[in-house]
Amino acid sequence: MTDSFRTESDSIGAVLIPVDALWGAQTQRAVDNFPISGRPLPAEFIRALAMVKSMCAHANMTLGVLPCDIGQAIIAACAEIMAGYHLDAFPIDVYQTGSGTSTNMNINEVIANLAAKAGVVVHPNDHVNMSQSSNDVIPTTLRVSAVESACTHLLPALSHLIETLECKARALAGQTKMGRTHLMDAMPIRFDQSLMAYVDHLSGAKLGIEQALERMRALPQGGTAVGTGVNAPQGFAEEFVLALNQASNGSYRLMPRAFAGLSAQDEPVALSAALRGLAIVLTKIANDLRLMNSGPLAGLSEISLPDLQPGSSIMPGKVNPVVPEAVAMVAAQVQGLDLSVALAGQSGLFELNVMLPLIANNVLQSLSLLGNAMRLLADKAIANFTVNQARIDATLGMNPILVTALNPVIGYELGAKIAKRAYREQRAILDVALEMTNIPEDELKRLLDPVRLTGK
Repeated sequence: MTDSFRTESDSIGAVLIPVDALWGAQTQRAVDNFPISGRPLPAEFIRALAMVKSMCAHANMTLGVLPCDIGQAIIAACAEIMAGYHLDAFPIDVYQTGSGTSTNMNINEVIANLAAKAGVVVHPNDHVNMSQSSNDVIPTTLRVSAVESACTHLLPALSHLIETLECKARALAGQTKMGRTHLMDAMPIRFDQSLMAYVDHLSGAKLGIEQALERMRALPQGGTAVGTGVNAPQGFAEEFVLALNQASNGSYRLMPRAFAGLSAQDEPVALSAALRGLAIVLTKIANDLRLMNSGPLAGLSEISLPDLQPGSSIMPGKVNPVVPEAVAMVAAQVQGLDLSVALAGQSGLFELNVMLPLIANNVLQSLSLLGNAMRLLADKAIANFTVNQARIDATLGMNPILVTALNPVIGYELGAKIAKRAYREQRAILDVALEMTNIPEDELKRLLDPVRLTGK
């Protein structure tokens, strides 16, 4: 038993730690204290945290308060973590101390132990955590991890979905289908008009996300414990953000007052709300695709989504719209995550918000889920669905609502009578209008042409 563990001590006392673990006493206490979900913070957060630690070491070396050999050992250890190594050394549950102090000490201890393996004695508090506090490191990391994840994963996926819709709209230009309001037949609309409406919805959501990300680029690093910057040397925050921008090719900046970034998390709350907005748009698109694909006999059957897998364990030949369904579930999950973020945003008590790990976890999870779902929707649903034009034409010609086009000529009242008779007798609106008006057939065909009625 004792061969499997080593003993380390902190300010509370001795702790048994797995002998090969890279972490130290404070991490082990957190592992023991929070056996809640079994889920640690996302890898994106840990990598961003390592970047923040590396840039802090760089700033401290530049200001001459950290010996270069120690600083370089910290930076080297951070580089390994940023490259994706040692992620199993960060086991602390998402649901931990609300400041994220446990995770901050986790990485401090891991970096110190990696440095020790390289032959340099590094103290987790005095050196790795120099000029910092969990209270500014974790909010800063939250922002950096979200911005980096959005820029490398979510926004490219969103742009890909928009481009796929635009390409599909061009391919289907001029093909007309039934419009629907209240789930009832309405005037005709073209596929390219419907698809480009989705593009506009997504572009609006993208703008909201980009605006939220711009706010997220303001960082509270240098505020240390309560925002006053205690124990951070003059110029530390400026050197930190300069190093961060050089390393990430980013456009981060310091908050005018670090107090705001510690005591409240308005910027992550706003980003989460923008992601919720995107989820709502994706739900609309997914549901439209599911309904247009419904059938193939008793549904709308206007389009056929690609056959991806058998749809039933008992009904042979059944194929379901699995991708739109998965996207709709992702959207529901993101909206739930956002509600938790909104509630967590209310937990800014005096000088610190105490639900930082929850906010970080949920925002990063939303970014990941949405990015993955949008690529799936683009590549496995939208890019290759086919239009069942014969089915559409058969119903479109029977649509009594086409009589709306005759209103300027015959008036609403006569139009209503024509529509009701056509529906009652299950006849084309053209045939009934020929019997009930004096309009020549050629003119009726022109007035009732579905393509003409879709406008430009």
